[in-house]
Amino acid sequence: MKKILYLIMNTLSTTFLEEIYTDQKEYSLQGKWITYNDIEKLFSKYESKFVVTQIGTSEEDRPILQLKIGTGSKKILVWSQMHGNESTGTKAMFDLLNCFNESSENTFTQILKECTLVFIPMLNPDGAKAYTRVNANNIDLNRDAVNKVAKESKLLRSILEDFNPQFCFNLHDQRTIFGVEGTKNPATISFLAPSEEITRALTKGRIATMNVIVSMNAMLQNIIPNFVGRYTDEFYPTATGDNFQKLGYNTILIESGHYPNDYEREESRRYTFYAMLQGIHHIANSFIFKNYKEYFEIPNNDKIFYDVIHRYSDSKKDIAYQYEDKIVEGRFVSKLNKVDENSLNLKIGHSEIVFEDNIN
Repeated sequence: MKKILYLIMNTLSTTFLEEIYTDQKEYSLQGKWITYNDIEKLFSKYESKFVVTQIGTSEEDRPILQLKIGTGSKKILVWSQMHGNESTGTKAMFDLLNCFNESSENTFTQILKECTLVFIPMLNPDGAKAYTRVNANNIDLNRDAVNKVAKESKLLRSILEDFNPQFCFNLHDQRTIFGVEGTKNPATISFLAPSEEITRALTKGRIATMNVIVSMNAMLQNIIPNFVGRYTDEFYPTATGDNFQKLGYNTILIESGHYPNDYEREESRRYTFYAMLQGIHHIANSFIFKNYKEYFEIPNNDKIFYDVIHRYSDSKKDIAYQYEDKIVEGRFVSKLNKVDENSLNLKIGHSEIVFEDNIN
């Protein structure tokens, strides 16, 4: 009973979240293709409240900046776009930066009293420009945590070790294929407390990470019930989250996914913002991070979706399509490609078209 009451008391209200998001959303950032040019002019408006620093450059010498704020002993590191084509977290991060920059609400002043926050909005500006997962040298930064071949990987590790955060937020986008197990809903937000080794043991660090995720999930279930999933905790030996967790830095992965009719990822941006704010609020107002069992009540991600399915009376003729996003002659283009056919009875299309028998 005490645990349930604590979660209720420590959960931000839907009304507050909706109002603050509307007031502080960074409306200059829209769509899925977010590059350094899109965010470059925004940094100057934070200089009076944040310490804004260029911490390095990318492989192609694009600037990588961080913003630091707060005076508290609880240190939190947040980064986005280590995969250049995953920008939802970046948009949500600037929405959150606006809150700390402009709002006098007690929620934010309390966070800044208890926490010191470091934000890296775009770790991979080269990948962002090219709209690719990898950096300019074709390295996946999220699989470079051990060898640290990329400049950007070295930079993130140096910030991690110098800042020594208690918690990290690692922001990603996930594909539209994922649904929430046991439902017909897309996984709009998925969480992960990364494993530290192959047995997926419940270490102190993972438990603390799960505790924060439980708080975020409890809030989201009030707003988008049954649209939240749990990403697989299979151990990836070279992955960033797994290695940071192993090194003792409690790392929370937020995967921003699809919401119905939201291919621009504006609704999932909203819920990513809600999740980040709730998670940071929970850390600021908590002294122990031990309650974790509700983490395993979050349904698994399930690969059940395609973007479009053409249905026929003979299910063996069914065809599935997925959108492919890419940059063509300097423009963002989404192309629909055939990816599967034959019987798709166990799959769901975000859009489904049913054809009559006499149409081939």
